[in-house]
Amino acid sequence: MKSKRIFGLDEPTGEFPVVSTTDSRVTITGAEKAADVVPDAPKIDPATLLPHWTDAPTGQVPIVVAREAADRDDPWAQIPAPAWREGEADWVAHEEQFDASILAGETKEIDARPWEFTLHDDEVASEEHHEETPRPEPVRAERTRRSATRDPLAGRAVRQGTQRSVTLATFTGILLAAAVVAVFAAGTVPVTIMVLAVLGFAAGEAYAGFREVGAHPATILGIVAVLTLGVAAYNKGVVAVGAVTVLLVVFGFVWYLSAQSKIDILDGLGATIFVYAWVGILGSYALLILSPNTFANKHGLTYLLGAIILTVANDTGALFFGRWLGRHPLNRVLSPNKTIEGSIGGTLLTLTVAVLLLPHMSPWTLKRALALGVALCVVVPLGDLFESMVKRTLGVKDLGSLLPGHGGMLDRIDGLLFALPTLYYLAHFLKLS
Repeated sequence: MKSKRIFGLDEPTGEFPVVSTTDSRVTITGAEKAADVVPDAPKIDPATLLPHWTDAPTGQVPIVVAREAADRDDPWAQIPAPAWREGEADWVAHEEQFDASILAGETKEIDARPWEFTLHDDEVASEEHHEETPRPEPVRAERTRRSATRDPLAGRAVRQGTQRSVTLATFTGILLAAAVVAVFAAGTVPVTIMVLAVLGFAAGEAYAGFREVGAHPATILGIVAVLTLGVAAYNKGVVAVGAVTVLLVVFGFVWYLSAQSKIDILDGLGATIFVYAWVGILGSYALLILSPNTFANKHGLTYLLGAIILTVANDTGALFFGRWLGRHPLNRVLSPNKTIEGSIGGTLLTLTVAVLLLPHMSPWTLKRALALGVALCVVVPLGDLFESMVKRTLGVKDLGSLLPGHGGMLDRIDGLLFALPTLYYLAHFLKLS
């Protein structure tokens, strides 16, 4: 064994460490006494010493954990040592040494890349202010009618109106009947003029009702179309219906070309054509019946008068029987005042008048009068309900006030508008002349 001394390392003790080599081993004699030189130095636990570099590997991984301060009086002991946290247990064991609040701040996306960031609304507005102004998006024209809701009749379904006086309605009806009979007695031309006047007033009332809810129908154009159709139907027959309708649609487009952008064209043109079809086309069948091209020998005048009489009978019977015995509404939504009992009473009175009165008016016969009476008992109440549906949609009680106790002209002829085409086609089916 050979040994060597290393001088100058431990002069304070007077002893010299000795480096000994034995079979390739190198030891330092006296190093273990160095701890005695520093009184406050911590004792070295042999278990914490690293294995010799020549020993076989153990497979263990070194870990750095917080040291336990041996002396709290040592100011350096107050500084937490670095910690190597490898597992969940290490984080739990040394959680008090790490304040996670220092990492608190704005929430960032986990997958965010360094070159990606998120701007706040105010920052985006500031950025967009400096960009080129984009091309404005097209703005839809404002609808002038009431805005659509889940219930389109909300706020309008309950129609308000004055209570009708039965006495006043009866008195007005008698005067109106006398005037109509007098005009019929005057001949075909006065009746034709009367029919045109009635249709013109009725169309005007309907257009006024649509304007009340914000629609913009072409009122003048519509009334002119209704009157034009009546005159054309009297002179040219049923072929005039298609021609005048086409002209109305074309002129309607021209009418709204110069309209303001805020007007809803669909509401305007749609209301115009609707009233024209309802009052103009259905009402034109009265002129077709009066036309000498349809019935010779002025028989059309008698047929039209018979249809008017049966329509009035149906309305009168429904009114009085409904007030007397009415308990069950015919249609609670559209017209709660119309009852099933009233409809039955109107049917009975219509058939009674058809059997007892019309056969005395040439060329009516009992069979023809009964056939027309049965047909009108079906279509006249439908015409009345149709107008009730329109009025409920518009939110009005009556479409006019021209006839005291009855409302407007359209309120009086609503059922007759459905009766006129029924009479026209029934006459052709029965080959009336």
